[in-house]
Amino acid sequence: MVTLLLDSSFRGLAVGLADEHKIMDEIAYDAWQRQSELLVPELDRILKRNNLTRNDIADVMVSIGPGSYTGVRIALTVAKVVSFALDVPLYAVSSLQILKVEDKPTIVVINARSGRSYVGVYQGSTTLVPDCVMTNAEVLDYCKQHPDYLVGGDAAHLGLDAHAVDPLTEMFSLKKSTSPVKEKLGLTPTYLKD
Repeated sequence: MVTLLLDSSFRGLAVGLADEHKIMDEIAYDAWQRQSELLVPELDRILKRNNLTRNDIADVMVSIGPGSYTGVRIALTVAKVVSFALDVPLYAVSSLQILKVEDKPTIVVINARSGRSYVGVYQGSTTLVPDCVMTNAEVLDYCKQHPDYLVGGDAAHLGLDAHAVDPLTEMFSLKKSTSPVKEKLGLTPTYLKD
């Protein structure tokens, strides 16, 4: 039995499988505005190349935003369908939190457009600043005030270099500290923008 991991909250598409201890396999690449056509075929492909079927899925983890309006909805919809169809637990995590750098204090950013960024600040499983929207100037000021913090996520729009992480590995590491969603039908994406 495996955990299915799904993320399409921004530019990329990531589909992974994990056993009880680690990521077994993953498919991840830039698929901007193509996630809806690629996610299900990639799910089928990763199962096939690992000699698994959908019935081998024990639970599902998905990032629920903030991020791309359409991208967040795609992974969440597939995750809910798989979870309902197989009657398995569903775990939901922040798409910013999965871009943190392990246990180091990390300012995670994703471009929210219009001169704004989605921001969350994390250290390990502790949230230092809950996911929010800041102006780009506020983010840069926050980074100056915390020079020892790392920057993660998509920071190119701020002129910053971000530490690269494997979002599915970070997602899977959160499983121990995350409870399954109790009301799957009521689970909605986190958008943050008005």
